[in-house]
Amino acid sequence: MKRKRYSEEQIISILKRHEAGRSMVDQAREHGVVENTLYRWKSKYGGMEVSEAKRLRELEAENAKLKRLLGEAELDKAAMKEIIEGIPDKAGQAQW
Repeated sequence: MKRKRYSEEQIISILKRHEAGRSMVDQAREHGVVENTLYRWKSKYGGMEVSEAKRLRELEAENAKLKRLLGEAELDKAAMKEIIEGIPDKAGQAQW
């Protein structure tokens, strides 16, 4: 069975219905998800508006990009360090 993905808007509307008094069990049954998923959504999106959820997604994407760039920079730095350490000094011997 193919999993259905819910948008932030859909998740927030589901959570707002829960805040209005609907039980998590009923919500889970209605939307075809396990109750744990609803609690996970609640911990991530609880109390948010749609615009805040979109901003959260943008910040998470930016954070992932910055982490990737930092990792690449660290690899470049390590490679340069290896190259520099392999260059012989003035006496003709490599610096180890």
